[in-house]
Amino acid sequence: MHPILSRPRRLLWYVLAWIIPGILLAWALVAAHSVAWNSALFFALPAVHVYGFILTSSYYVCLSLPIRQRTAVRVVAVFGGASLLSSLLWVMLCVFWSKIIGDAAGLPGSALIDHQWIILLFVAAVLLYLVSLLAHDVFIAFDNIRSAERHQIASQLQARDAELQMLRSQINPHFLFNSLNSISALTSLNAAAARDMAIELGSFYRKTLALSEQTQISLGEEVELCQYFLAIEKIRFGEKLQVSWAIDPATLTAQVPAMFMQPLIENAIKHGICNLSDGGVIQIKSVIENSWLHIAISNPVDPESPSAIGTATGLKNFKARIHTLYQERARISWYKAHNNFYLDIIIPFEPVMTGSRND
Repeated sequence: MHPILSRPRRLLWYVLAWIIPGILLAWALVAAHSVAWNSALFFALPAVHVYGFILTSSYYVCLSLPIRQRTAVRVVAVFGGASLLSSLLWVMLCVFWSKIIGDAAGLPGSALIDHQWIILLFVAAVLLYLVSLLAHDVFIAFDNIRSAERHQIASQLQARDAELQMLRSQINPHFLFNSLNSISALTSLNAAAARDMAIELGSFYRKTLALSEQTQISLGEEVELCQYFLAIEKIRFGEKLQVSWAIDPATLTAQVPAMFMQPLIENAIKHGICNLSDGGVIQIKSVIENSWLHIAISNPVDPESPSAIGTATGLKNFKARIHTLYQERARISWYKAHNNFYLDIIIPFEPVMTGSRND
């Protein structure tokens, strides 16, 4: 449907806008034929409004001939033909209507318009229809551009969501696989510890399922998830695994990607604590600096162990996930120094709105 006809408010403004040309045409008739204002208005107002609606047909004429299919011959034939036929139809209606008004007013010749006025109205109608075709052509072109932009944005969002789902599917089963392996290993060594670990694993997944449909949560919720995870790993490693938390309370309301710290802590255990006979301390810090959320995770490593280096697949997946969410607004870096591995994360500080979450 025509954009003007599809919305009542636009239609109302369109009808009101044609009142001014109607008054001008009535004034010209009064000046040329010295007819009464009421007769001139009765003729002019309906006539221009009818032509106003005839002009809307130019929108469909433009749609019938897409730009890629246009040639000079087609443009002249379609646009020129539509202009002539529409204008001829309107002038015929004007002649018929003027005779009705003329008879009612008792005018000589029973008409408000003569042959000169008929030619003038016809020429004006043709020119106006051509202008309407040009205006609608421009409108359709801009509308197509906006539609293409909307489709592109929708495609980018779908691609981003698909990428996030792919990355998360690589992360979540990894933890489950390791946890089940740990439980299997403990059953022959310490059945009670295996039972406790299974209970903690159930608690962890109950918590993750409650947040599974969300792409972002508060840092406080993320820390709670990590504490569930560490409770599971603590059963496996005992005193060998120590954790030092230095979380600024102001950062707990920060909006962060769901399940983004847990695989990093798992990585610290797998490539760090696991290879040290005496274990070590995983340090986790968070602070806000100049509207940026800084998170730092460090752990000791055995420089002689091959697994201390690894393939960095998990870190690359993590970096890809963060880049997908924040583009160039995030900074991820890691390095090894003095038998320690350091990971630094900087993302925009965006507090979670009370009573709302990002799904």
